[in-house]
Amino acid sequence: MSQTIGLDFLLEQLDQETPAGYFAGLHIRFAGPLVQYHTYDQKWIDYYTENGFALRDPMVAWGFAKEGATRWSAIKLPDLFGIFKKAAGYGLIYGVVVSCGKLSSRSIVGCARADREFTDEEIERITRLVRAIHEATDPPESLTDAQKEALQLIADGHRHAAAAAKLGISESALKARLNSARNRLMARTTAEAIQRAKDYRLL
Repeated sequence: MSQTIGLDFLLEQLDQETPAGYFAGLHIRFAGPLVQYHTYDQKWIDYYTENGFALRDPMVAWGFAKEGATRWSAIKLPDLFGIFKKAAGYGLIYGVVVSCGKLSSRSIVGCARADREFTDEEIERITRLVRAIHEATDPPESLTDAQKEALQLIADGHRHAAAAAKLGISESALKARLNSARNRLMARTTAEAIQRAKDYRLL
C-alpha cells in the first residue's frame, strides 16, 4: 500500500469520526501548514480565510501552546472575534482540537459536530488518527537524483517526451520516476509534487 493510499484511509477514518467535518493543518511552519485537508462547509472555510481568523482563533492558539486534545468548550482563551459563535452558525457547534508534533512542525486539527459534545472515547480515537496522519505526512528528507531531475524538468515547462529525451530515457521510464516522486511526496498530481518539493526545499 502506498503512502498516499495509507493517508487516504486515515483521512476517511477521521471523516467518519467528525459528522460536521474537520480541518487539518499539518506540519505548520513559517505560519502556514505544509499540507492541509478539510471537510468543513466550504462557505465557512471561505469566510474564515477571508477574515484572517487563523491568526485570531483560540483553537489555533491552544494548539500552539499545548500538545494533546481538548473540547472547544474547555478552551479558556479569549475569543475576541467570536469565532466559535460564528462557526456555530455553519453547523460547527461542538468540537475538539488535537495538537501534536514539535513546535517547528506542529499539526493542529479541529473536528466538529452539530448534535453533541464528543465523548472521551471519540476524542481518543480522533487523537490516534491525527497522530497517525501527522506521521504519515512527515516530509521526506530527500528525493533521489532521478526523482529530482524528472520533477525539475517538468517544473521548467518540458513536456514528458522532451523531458525523457533530455534524460536519455523512455517516456514510460520518466513517468515511473514522476510517479515514485508523487508517492514519496504524498501528492496526487505532478504539479502538487513539484510544489511540495519546493516547500520542503528538496527542489
